[in-house]
Amino acid sequence: MTAVSDLGTARLASPDLLRSVFRRHAAGVAVITARGPAGPVGFTATSLTSVSAEPPMISFGIGTGASSWPAVSEAEHVGVHILGEHQQELAAVFARSGADRFGPQTVWREGPEGVPVLGGVPAWLVGRVVGRVPAGDHRIVLAEVLLGDSSGAGRPLLYHQGRFTALRD
Repeated sequence: MTAVSDLGTARLASPDLLRSVFRRHAAGVAVITARGPAGPVGFTATSLTSVSAEPPMISFGIGTGASSWPAVSEAEHVGVHILGEHQQELAAVFARSGADRFGPQTVWREGPEGVPVLGGVPAWLVGRVVGRVPAGDHRIVLAEVLLGDSSGAGRPLLYHQGRFTALRD
């Protein structure tokens, strides 16, 4: 058993501690999209997770204060886009509050089930929302994958130490 004196600079749980720890965790970057009543919505996410292979299911987290939450809270389908290292600016646009996310700088089309599908991504999925689980100030959205495409080119974009980055060789 480890003595308390061996725990270094351990701190009690807090939002700052959680953010500090996860800055050290490299995560893939995705953009989640949905069709909203006023048009397409989307946001950058690093919480994307493969949940099940059979049936194929994914999950992601979204803050209930996020501008996309009202549309995602009602959407029957969502799009999930894995970003490539060449798409740092796209990730920043979808992460920026108040940005025109589907403006001229964003290549997209209406895809299956009316979900906005981004162009130029290494991979994308469309899923049917099967659950929204409360998790503090967020919701964990579960979606069953209906279809997708993994034939795009490029290496993945990562988020680490508070910034977008690429894999190093």
